[in-house]
Amino acid sequence: MKDFFSKLLGSTTAGTPEVKDSEEDKMLRRVTALYGLYSALIGPEKVILKAGKLDALTLMRSEKLSERVLGLQRLVFEDPTLAALPSKEEVPPLLDELEDELADMLARRNLEERMERKVNERMEERHQEYIREIKMQIIKDEAKDPENPGTLKKLADLEALDQVELTRSAMELVRPASLGEIVGQERAVEALRAKLASPYPQHLILYGPPGVGKTTAARLVLEEAKRLRFTPFAEAAPFIEVDGTTLRWDSRGITNPLLGSVHDPIYQGARREMADSGIPEPKPGLVTEAHGGILFIDEIGEMDSILQNKLLKVLEDKKVSFDSSYYDPSDPNVPQYVRKLFQDGAPADFILIGATTRDAEDINPAIRSRCAEIYFEPLTPQQVQEIVRNAAEKLGVVLEDSVPAVISEYTIEGRKAVNILADAYGLALYREDNQNEHRVTIQAADVYHVAQVSRMTPYVSRKASDTAEVGKIFGLGVAGYLGSVLEIEAVAFPAPEKGKGGMRFNDTAGSMAKDSVFNAAAVVRKLTGKDLLDFDIHVNVVGGGRIDGPSAGTAILAAVISAITGRPICQRVAVTGEISLQGKVKAVGGVFEKAYGAKQAGATTMVIPKENEKDVPPDHLGLKIRPVETAEEALAIILVPEEETVSC
Repeated sequence: MKDFFSKLLGSTTAGTPEVKDSEEDKMLRRVTALYGLYSALIGPEKVILKAGKLDALTLMRSEKLSERVLGLQRLVFEDPTLAALPSKEEVPPLLDELEDELADMLARRNLEERMERKVNERMEERHQEYIREIKMQIIKDEAKDPENPGTLKKLADLEALDQVELTRSAMELVRPASLGEIVGQERAVEALRAKLASPYPQHLILYGPPGVGKTTAARLVLEEAKRLRFTPFAEAAPFIEVDGTTLRWDSRGITNPLLGSVHDPIYQGARREMADSGIPEPKPGLVTEAHGGILFIDEIGEMDSILQNKLLKVLEDKKVSFDSSYYDPSDPNVPQYVRKLFQDGAPADFILIGATTRDAEDINPAIRSRCAEIYFEPLTPQQVQEIVRNAAEKLGVVLEDSVPAVISEYTIEGRKAVNILADAYGLALYREDNQNEHRVTIQAADVYHVAQVSRMTPYVSRKASDTAEVGKIFGLGVAGYLGSVLEIEAVAFPAPEKGKGGMRFNDTAGSMAKDSVFNAAAVVRKLTGKDLLDFDIHVNVVGGGRIDGPSAGTAILAAVISAITGRPICQRVAVTGEISLQGKVKAVGGVFEKAYGAKQAGATTMVIPKENEKDVPPDHLGLKIRPVETAEEALAIILVPEEETVSC
């Protein structure tokens, strides 16, 4: 091809004799040089191809100067429409124009080559730099080791700690493993099972004093519900437990362990790969962990009120919604799970069980309206003793006969009773210097020693007795879910001057109790015909106990009448009831709880208003329940018959 092109360009001078160059020959050589320059610029092959397309091949082979110039014009200007043959005078300026065009083309070509060379050099540099980065990353990945001697030592310490295990705590060992082992809560457990282990379980609030088994009962009922075909709880249904006192509402929305929160990439710091991309990450809370199971909130009455209202919204929607100003739904880098949490929310379909030691009035009314309510009962001394005996059997120890009764004097909580037993167990081990745990015998002295070291005092210091006393009676009060005994006493002396006596009452008992004294004074005159102004009377609540209501009226009346008449009062009777000016015994609150106070004190008979008869079942806790309507009926039970002046 190259030889052909050389032959083509040199055809005008081959075979000619050597003569002096004419003007036309000079221009022909100039044209030939321009053809050569053009050929060198784009390549011989391209010249032939372009000449064929532009219909310039014949013109290029021509021996006529004008035709060869026309062919060069068509090639350089790439215009096949050029047809006019230039005249001899027009050839020089045309050649000048063609030279300028070829010079421009050559300049552009040189510039393009330089640019291409620089681009190639820059690309090569970038490529080599990229290769170096990849090599360095590979080296780092292969040689990456975040550990150092310090971190390795800490890891070894942690692994060594994992190998150390203590025996289970006493509470863990003696915790009831079945519903039948929960002592003293048969009715509450039955109600809990009926409301929870059903095809349509209900949200619940459990009321009751601490340490009586509310949490354990809820956990065991869930385990039972899992085994029943007709309940919605699956085998893997979770039981998530949290203390309401630790839950607080964060108005900033930065953290919320109960409902969940969004970790924004700037403030809270989402995971590194998301923070780098500016993607917020939702963090589901405990309500989502409890999905399909139970969320148990202990001391729900202590929980932040705003958080309680937020929880209500979750109970209704059965999901938690998330929001963040950093979330961009059109961002293709957002992971699918983040997109789903923002669009659909986190599932939170669970059963709420709240436990509290507060009164029902202290709980958010909106939560109460959505929950069934179950009351757990205080434990009697006999039930505490049964818990102690069961715990001793699980611990494998022998108890001295009086130990359960001694422990029951210091607590009414099953959990605390077990703790006292565990402390006494440790003392017995040291006392006997016996390594065989199953032969240890716990004595009453061990329990008393624990009580002294822990500065415990008997829970009930006022005990009923068989010996009747003048002017002394047991009234009943209630604080929360715990009934208590109020020891009320009265003394009466003839006034130094008739009609100028007086009545004293300790102010620490409260204004309501003082009103009860004045009401009782009016009824005394009605029943006995005696004017209290003829006596100096002092009424006292032993220990300065505060009486918040009028329920001590009947007891105060009986104490005053006993003091002025000398008739003794049976010390096995506990009394509650408001006294009216007409001598009627009126209804009071907390009768059910007060029965536990009477039982704790060892009373066998409990006098209550007739209007409260339905509040407690007959023979509740083994007590003889005596409903009365009038003061006369109450006094007939409280005062010892005249023929019996010592015992009742």
